[in-house]
Amino acid sequence: MKHFRVSFIVTALCLIAAGYWGYSHSGVAGMLTALGVAAILGIMEVSLSFDNAVVNASVLKTWDPFWQKLFLGVGIIIAVFGMRLLFPLVIVAAAADLGLMEVWNLALTDPKTYSAHLTAHHAEVAAFGGMFLLLVFLNFLFDDEKEMHWLGNIEKKLGSLGKLSSLSVMIALGTLMASLGLVAEAQKMVVLMAGLWGILIYVGVDAISSFLEKEEESGGNVGDMVKRGGIGAFLYLEVLDASFSFDGVIGAFAITTDVVIIMLGLAIGAMFVRSMTVFLVRKGTLDEYVYLEHGAHYAIGILAVIMLASMKFHVPELFTGLIGVAFIGASLWSSLRYKKQQLADDDGGNAIETKIA
Repeated sequence: MKHFRVSFIVTALCLIAAGYWGYSHSGVAGMLTALGVAAILGIMEVSLSFDNAVVNASVLKTWDPFWQKLFLGVGIIIAVFGMRLLFPLVIVAAAADLGLMEVWNLALTDPKTYSAHLTAHHAEVAAFGGMFLLLVFLNFLFDDEKEMHWLGNIEKKLGSLGKLSSLSVMIALGTLMASLGLVAEAQKMVVLMAGLWGILIYVGVDAISSFLEKEEESGGNVGDMVKRGGIGAFLYLEVLDASFSFDGVIGAFAITTDVVIIMLGLAIGAMFVRSMTVFLVRKGTLDEYVYLEHGAHYAIGILAVIMLASMKFHVPELFTGLIGVAFIGASLWSSLRYKKQQLADDDGGNAIETKIA
């Protein structure tokens, strides 16, 4: 429980703040409503982002301790205040041609108008996040160096396609072009540009990481290279978190239009995602449950498809969260079966050796 201690403290503080905010506006009834909504948003954020925690842990476990602490410390500030509060404000400011303080006042005094501005640009955000997440999934799927294969020979054959240069980018571009049919003619250009930015940023961050890895292999100072190499990975995880978090922000407006309650509720969820990431790294859970990372990446692939589909169709947040949990649960069950089989094989081998002796 020590890994979740800070999250429980932050949860208590956020609920106190939510209760006070609700009480100051509508008395006891407002306080109870605010507490309930903040709790629901926190649970929703955890369900939507559990696969994010697994992928974060799969990257973090290879990092230098300095960068681990930086991401888990500074990264959570960016995740809570940057992506769940500032980023939506920036989008509305750009769309409505207003200053940030004007947008913040709009969010507090006229949340319905603020929500309308934000929702009106959902298609662009979905294209950006959908493309980035799709590439995360495709590059995991088409990894010819991957040794464990959750789906057996099917996944192994797909992994071998990773030898084909730029296959993931080609599929992502084709998917983006096809998804333009989901939006109105007037939106197609902005959605296309947003999707291309998602692809460009993924490729750019990946290129930085690859370059620094090659520099390290060529004989540079290992300590310096590990820290420098963390820059690319740090950016990668921050953009990944952005792709996850904005979907939660949009979904939160379906529950309440109170920006303060949304930020407090999503902050609770973000802290628990951080704690789960720390737990997975410190306990070596990904090494013990070998298919957990697979389940998270398949959930990310489904989430990418859902984000693109949401440009035209309404997809309930409950469905999005549950399908991610379902993939994580299935991969956990497969990992337990694999572990049990390995133990049985080891016991069988030991029994044969004992008999021969």
